[in-house]
Amino acid sequence: MEVILLKDVENLGDANAVVKVKDGYGRNFLIPRGLAVVANDGNKRMLEELKRQTSIKEAKMMAEVEKMAGQFKDNVIRVGAKVGQNDKIFGSVTNVQLAEAIRTQLGVLVDRKKISMEEDVKSLGNYSAHISLSAEKKVEVKFEVVEE
Repeated sequence: MEVILLKDVENLGDANAVVKVKDGYGRNFLIPRGLAVVANDGNKRMLEELKRQTSIKEAKMMAEVEKMAGQFKDNVIRVGAKVGQNDKIFGSVTNVQLAEAIRTQLGVLVDRKKISMEEDVKSLGNYSAHISLSAEKKVEVKFEVVEE
């Protein structure tokens, strides 16, 4: 029996894969639990259409990611902070503040959880951080901490 997997099944295959299984395993385990559907002509056509639409979405998303990466390479983000003596700032600059500065200066929404800073930012100066734009694409963004 051929089935189309709807979810990843351990030791069998990934989602949207067409696999051959024994009749009892397919009818009594995979299909009732919503892990697979029978691989008839209609379901195979739906799978092909789904794959086509997914590839189109991924291509659009990758183009958008490349555009955002270009914006980050060309610009230095300025983050304002309150400063005490010896150019030390009160507290530290966080990924939340950096995400807000990116939103206001570039108009790009970046999730704070996707920003990783290599070091604690506790004084004025130039720094860099990494932003995960997608699973495959990470970009380095340069930012400058200035006095408010």
